[in-house]
Amino acid sequence: MKILSLFSLVAILFLTSCSSVRVAADYDREANFSNLKTFAFYKPGIDKADVSDLDKKRILRSIEANLVAKGFTKSQSPDMLISIFTKTKENVNVYQNNFGFGYGWGWNPWFWNSGFNTVSRTTEGTLYIDLIDASKKELIWQGMGTAALTQNIEHKQERINKIVTAILEKYPPTTSK
Repeated sequence: MKILSLFSLVAILFLTSCSSVRVAADYDREANFSNLKTFAFYKPGIDKADVSDLDKKRILRSIEANLVAKGFTKSQSPDMLISIFTKTKENVNVYQNNFGFGYGWGWNPWFWNSGFNTVSRTTEGTLYIDLIDASKKELIWQGMGTAALTQNIEHKQERINKIVTAILEKYPPTTSK
């Protein structure tokens, strides 16, 4: 019973950690976001992103879809430029599960221990979306989203969409000029 409860807890923690996206945003308080209506992607910045070209396309499509849904238009002469960069790290979690019988601390000849360790590895990625004032060439808004990544090709676009949508929910800032 104790093992089943522990396994259930680990499974729930793993599943919820995979589905959540931690988001933060920062912006220039002097920027006038109401004047920004058009956008384009900033190729030099995007080229530096440490992610596969296929994932870059997935990210850029998701950003474009989110901005168009917010009323922005893609343009050859944009008000703002969009750049991205990424970071990844591998999380290794070791859960030690010991159970048995006996009493006291230390060595006990009657102590039975049949413990096991559970190791889980997840790759966590952070996507940064930078919005740059095209006329001033200055960063005016940055959103960041961190989440567990998937290698499953069928779920990659869905995962990327979830991360990008969570980040862009913070744009535009509610206290802009």
